[in-house]
Amino acid sequence: MNVAAWTSVLATAPAPGGDPGAMGGITGWVVSVMDAIGGFGAALLIALENIFPPLPSEVILPLAGFTASSPTSNMTLIGAILWCTAGSLAGAWLLYGLGAWLGRERTRKILLWFPLTKQSDVDKTEAWFDKHGSWTVFFGRMVPIFRSLISLPAGVTNMGMLKFTALTAVGSAIWNTILIYAGYLLGANWTIVEDYVGIFAKIVAVVCLVIAVGWIIHRVVVNRRGR
Repeated sequence: MNVAAWTSVLATAPAPGGDPGAMGGITGWVVSVMDAIGGFGAALLIALENIFPPLPSEVILPLAGFTASSPTSNMTLIGAILWCTAGSLAGAWLLYGLGAWLGRERTRKILLWFPLTKQSDVDKTEAWFDKHGSWTVFFGRMVPIFRSLISLPAGVTNMGMLKFTALTAVGSAIWNTILIYAGYLLGANWTIVEDYVGIFAKIVAVVCLVIAVGWIIHRVVVNRRGR
């Protein structure tokens, strides 16, 4: 489900200190979890968001800030940031482990199974990630869609665990802090954050689609010329 679809199920948030149960859809569920078990609940939700990208961080993180702004909440602003960053690490480690388990050979077989994919494409992709993987993991934590998936190639290419953890922690902390603090300041108007991040996510999705279509057209043309 995309950002627009999630937005359609969100109810209007009450002012800080209001009843979380008054919210509907995923909004009410997210706030209820954080209200019930505090920071650990926020960490759990963000860990799930890393594993299951359709659960959007642009909803969870501002809501964590909104929850922390409530005088009746047992979660502070700093606590929300720390817990959510811990959740980001937990989810990233799981996907890193999956990538490491798949390894280069299994991943190659999977990729080469797709039509139009050649061995040279896989080799170039691996070489590029080996060279630029550090910056990719760091900045990827601040880009919707990629922020979850980037852990897989890091595991496949056996990026050092300490290096991966440090890059993930710093990148995630920056992203989490921005969205959580915005939600904290905006209070009941936290959906403004979700709106702007949603636009960014759509732009990223369109760019990815254009690149994918361009690559397919290029590959088809090259294959026809080869014949």
